[in-house]
Amino acid sequence: MRFAPRAVLPFLSCLLLASCSDATNPSTTANNADTGATAAPVIREEAVTITDGATTLSSFVYSDSASAGRRPAIVVVPEWWGLTDYAKMRAKELAKLGYTAVALDMYGNGKIAADPKEAMALAGPFYGNPALFASRINSALSYLRTRPEVDSTRLGAMGYCFGGSAALNAARMGAPVKGVVSFHGDFPDAAWPKGAFNGQVLICHGAADSFVPMNKYELFRRRLDSAGVVHTDKVYPDATHAFSNPEATATGEKFQMPIRYNGAADTASWNDMKAFWSSVLK
Repeated sequence: MRFAPRAVLPFLSCLLLASCSDATNPSTTANNADTGATAAPVIREEAVTITDGATTLSSFVYSDSASAGRRPAIVVVPEWWGLTDYAKMRAKELAKLGYTAVALDMYGNGKIAADPKEAMALAGPFYGNPALFASRINSALSYLRTRPEVDSTRLGAMGYCFGGSAALNAARMGAPVKGVVSFHGDFPDAAWPKGAFNGQVLICHGAADSFVPMNKYELFRRRLDSAGVVHTDKVYPDATHAFSNPEATATGEKFQMPIRYNGAADTASWNDMKAFWSSVLK
C-alpha cells in the first residue's frame, strides 16, 4: 500500500477529514460422504464484470468450490489505489472462511493509481459525492444476489482506508447489508439518519492514526449512538493508518508518511472481524 508524500499531506488530510487461524462457520461445509471428513477449501477466483450505470467494474469473486449450499457474501472495497492484490488477498481469505467475497473495482475498468496525485484524483469524486460509494457497493450486492451459491439474505461489506469509508457511507445511505466493517477508514462527517440502516457496524481503528485522530473516532461513535445504530468499536494500541497492510512500513518510508504495519493489530482486527461476521451473518 502506498501513500502520498509529505508534500501532499496537508491536502490529503483535508480530503480524508472531509469524508478519506480458526475459521468461522458461516455456511454449509462440504463433507466427504464416506468418511465424514471436512473437505479442504478449494478457492476459485473468477474475473467478473459488474456494471454501475455506465461504469464497468472489473472485479474478482472468490469462493470455495468444495463447499455446498448457499452461503453469506461480502463485498471487499480496496484502498484508494484501486483494486490491487491486497484487497484480492483479503477476499480470498474470506473465501477460505466459507464466504463468497467480491473484491470490488471501485473506479472502473481496473484503474490503479500510479502515484498519490492520481489516487487523489480518482478518490476525490467519491469523497465529494458520498452517494457514489453507495452506488458502487449496491451494484456489487445486486450482482452477488444473482449467484446461485449466495444466500441473498446474508450480505455484508467491508473495506480498508478508502474502502472503510466506502462501507460506512454506503451503510449510512441504507445499503441492504446486515453489517459493515471499516479497517482504518475515515468516518462520515454528516449526521447518520435514524432508521436508515438496520444492520451493525464494526470499527477497527488505530489509536495512533494521525489521518483520522481519536477525537474524530469518538465523535463518530456518538453519531452512531444518536442514530440508534448497533456498533462494536475496537481500538488497537500504537496502530497507525494502514496498520493491517504488510506493505505499509515500506510505503511509509518511501513516501515519508506516518504509517507502518502493525502485526498485532492486523491479527487482532482480523479476529475481531471473524467474530463479527460469524455473529451478524450467521
